[in-house]
Amino acid sequence: MDTTVSAVELRARLAERDDIRLVDVRTAAEFETGHIPASYHVPLDALREHRDEFRHVDAHVVLVCQSGNRAVQAAERLTDAGLANVQILDGGITRWLATGGTINRGRQRWSLERQVRLTAGAIVLTSILASLALPAASAIAGGSCAGRVVAALTDTCAIGNLRSRLPH
Repeated sequence: MDTTVSAVELRARLAERDDIRLVDVRTAAEFETGHIPASYHVPLDALREHRDEFRHVDAHVVLVCQSGNRAVQAAERLTDAGLANVQILDGGITRWLATGGTINRGRQRWSLERQVRLTAGAIVLTSILASLALPAASAIAGGSCAGRVVAALTDTCAIGNLRSRLPH
């Protein structure tokens, strides 16, 4: 079985079968903002404590996140726990919407990625403005930019890990 399923193929399968369980592994705020109808919400951070429950699911499981990256991590965890019938929605909610899929919309919130961009930009802008009075403050901007480069190269995000403290 292929590990990914396209949005178009998934919509066709959902129309003809009822043995597919969509599991959205995004954050609660992301899920509340918009999710595929009939999907279940199990955040990636909480998946470890719920993975044994998945062993009793007879249905085919399709994991959903914003772009596919977190769904890959979730698939690895569930496969390690012994679940064999797992696929990932290729391109996540982003591709689902781009190919004409519908979602249930709730309270609109900023995505984690948008919050990180705002925080990183605010750090750089503030340190540049502060460097007008205190030249050494420009090192903060340099450090922030270096952090973004490292985050991109390692596919990690220290600011994203602070999401419980971010306002939206």
